[in-house]
Amino acid sequence: MADPIVTEQAAKPTAPLQLAIVRQRYTPYGGAERFVSDAMQALQQVGVKLSLYTREWPGGDSIFQPVICNPFYLGSLWRDWSFGRAVCKAIGIHQPDLVQSHERIRCCDIFRAGDGLHRVWLAERRRHLSWLGKLSITLNPTHHFRLAVENRLFASPRLKAVICISEMIRDEMLSHFPIDPAKLHVIYNAVDTSRFSPELREHRTAIFERYGIPQESNLFVFIGSGFDRKGLAPAIEALAGLHDSTHLLVVGKDKRAKQYEQLAQRLCPGRVHFAGPQKDPRPFYGAADAFILPTLYDPLSNAVLEALACGLPVVTSFKCGAGEIVAAHAAGFRSDARDIPAMTSNMTRLLDPGTRQQCAENARRAALTLSSEAMTSRLLDLYSSLLDPSPQSASSTGERL
Repeated sequence: MADPIVTEQAAKPTAPLQLAIVRQRYTPYGGAERFVSDAMQALQQVGVKLSLYTREWPGGDSIFQPVICNPFYLGSLWRDWSFGRAVCKAIGIHQPDLVQSHERIRCCDIFRAGDGLHRVWLAERRRHLSWLGKLSITLNPTHHFRLAVENRLFASPRLKAVICISEMIRDEMLSHFPIDPAKLHVIYNAVDTSRFSPELREHRTAIFERYGIPQESNLFVFIGSGFDRKGLAPAIEALAGLHDSTHLLVVGKDKRAKQYEQLAQRLCPGRVHFAGPQKDPRPFYGAADAFILPTLYDPLSNAVLEALACGLPVVTSFKCGAGEIVAAHAAGFRSDARDIPAMTSNMTRLLDPGTRQQCAENARRAALTLSSEAMTSRLLDLYSSLLDPSPQSASSTGERL
């Protein structure tokens, strides 16, 4: 079931850059999709001609014409394989200058490792499973397929560059694959610091009233879907060790949400509030005193970046790529994703008004370094270096951006 490899086309230096972006699915609640949409708008504004290869993109954007590749499938393995095959066939027909894929396919020039490495995710997952859960992972053919695709991708002679969205991902790449370090480029996601700002604090009273939270409470907010991977259960367990005046507001969805509601009712009755998925999470950031995301594995959580932009101190895990930004700017605290005593201690530290205020100021300063202009400039430098592989052009990009 190997994907066909498309022959590269020579760059056209006098014409606008034709960039193909590959993203299989879109959800209005997804941080990755928000990144793709925002990045495409920024690139289009500087003259890049864009096309998006996808199964579906109901985002309503008018800056590009999607190329729909939606072959029939049954199950996730067939879904991923058939999409990769259809995209590579379409790219062979359209012949863009560069192909930047957010999926693991072989016919790309640039791979954006937005989901990190599947083998690292499985290793982290296994650490917290019973022997039966570990056996289930071992026998699951989907995992074998994704690991094989990952191996083929990084061995592909077409692959010119990998966008690592955190230093954590770059280090994992070097640890697990014999890849040229010069191909790895750390480019953080941007965050819109005008849309996400401390001014959202004006929503606090309304959100507290809507969910019945006492106005004098300290509020942590958790924003993310897929509660197991994002670490909601440990967050609830850590909250149980804090004073009853500390509450948790959960924004996101999970097919087993009822189980988490039952856990919260058992450990912290009346202190955990479930808001469900929200298209606009900004009022919820604005209502909170701090943000918590003890994720099992997240290459670079956009929710953490948005929280920083809102001036929220962050409690997260060592396997959250955005945690390196939190640590570098002293904007919060990290622990192992399942170390409940350490997480409780980190949350307790943020209940101190002085500590919380200093972390909040540092958080906002950290977010201001992650502008859309900076990200776009670094992406364009990378594209130029690939289309004009002269020593001068290559040196302008560098490994760490």
